[in-house]
Amino acid sequence: MAAQDRVALIRQRLEDALAPSLLDVVDESHEHVGHPGAADGRGHFSVTIVADAFSGLSLLERHRLVYDAMGELMDTDIHALSIQARSPAEARG
Repeated sequence: MAAQDRVALIRQRLEDALAPSLLDVVDESHEHVGHPGAADGRGHFSVTIVADAFSGLSLLERHRLVYDAMGELMDTDIHALSIQARSPAEARG
């Protein structure tokens, strides 16, 4: 699957699951060329997301929500996922 397709799919999954007010998905796979984990073709991505769903949740609970939204993509398309997940209040900061 092409990198832009993966980014679009990640974006769609997060929008559907968490209705974020801010969402940025970046493919960082080019920074990991030659990395053993990249050999299988899965990518490295960074996600910055602001959503009401994160209000009152711990960092671990927020990451679980994001991973749950990714589903099987974590096994098929994503090797590494960097997550910055904040509530709207934290984003206003």
